[in-house]
Amino acid sequence: MATVTTLATPHLRFKDPHIEMAHGAGGKVSRRLVEGLIAPLQLDRPDATLGDAAHVRLGAAPMAITADSFVVRPLRFPGGSIGELAVNGTVNDLAVAGARAEFLVTTFVLEAGLPSAVLEAEMRAMGDAARRAGVRIVGGDTKIVEHGHADQMYITTTGVGRPLPGVSIDARSARPGDRIILSGPVGDHGITILLARGDRELEASLRSDTRSVLPLVDTAGPGVRGMRDPTRGGVATALNELARDCGCGVVMREDDVPVRKAVRGACELLGLDPLHIANEGQFLAVVALDHTVPALRALHAVPGGEHACIIGEIREQPACAVLATTRYGASCVIDMLVGDPLPRIC
Repeated sequence: MATVTTLATPHLRFKDPHIEMAHGAGGKVSRRLVEGLIAPLQLDRPDATLGDAAHVRLGAAPMAITADSFVVRPLRFPGGSIGELAVNGTVNDLAVAGARAEFLVTTFVLEAGLPSAVLEAEMRAMGDAARRAGVRIVGGDTKIVEHGHADQMYITTTGVGRPLPGVSIDARSARPGDRIILSGPVGDHGITILLARGDRELEASLRSDTRSVLPLVDTAGPGVRGMRDPTRGGVATALNELARDCGCGVVMREDDVPVRKAVRGACELLGLDPLHIANEGQFLAVVALDHTVPALRALHAVPGGEHACIIGEIREQPACAVLATTRYGASCVIDMLVGDPLPRIC
């Protein structure tokens, strides 16, 4: 007689009755969806730390793998486009997980009526970005949906990479006294996308910061304990994720976070916080104290790393939380992004 094994139903903490735009914003609501519903039913280890990429083994070979989807509006914007963003975003997810991207597989969902010239431009943008990043696009799939069902184009990617030699990135290894390095100014990408839509009476000379951060990660050197890619949800959400992963507190100096004047001005007018605005060419790194100065010197020597700086440190308290201090000594808790103030930005 055949034996039937009944698997225990995992406990689901997700109680929201409907999926809303905020579930895709990368902040608190997104985490509630992933941790409360998707991870318990999908992952072979639901208790695993949720990072930018997964480290696995194929036989004896270690590898890293990540997947991402891009639903940007508009498709093209100052400094980049959805195709370039798809390559850089995937390469960067692997880079901050301590891996060099080797291969990409891409899937396109195209809306009927999309001009062929627009599609050709994005294929060229992806090819150029892949060559600059040193990654090969080796396959994919294409689906066409009815007009009005895909906002022209969606792109999904899967990236496979090799771990960087001598690099072991795991935020759980962070210790009190470690410093937090930010690679450059924040908010450029999210505000650029917002202004490119033309539905706000604002103008500014801004460009998306989309780029591969691998050259910067590659030079950070030893002593790097954890990294995050502050895309959706911005720096505030990424710091909260680091704090939760290591079980310690993050104390940051808000005035030390580099923000361009145009970004800060737009945020003030729109009631937004630059710490919650998405970036596509920056990273956060937790670095051991005695390696901080060499890491900064190395970053400053790489094009695009000139503005890397220390914005805070790891402390025992407040556990699993982020505290911001000002030059006047005041302090406040910095939470993850709540809601979705800037939908469809990556």
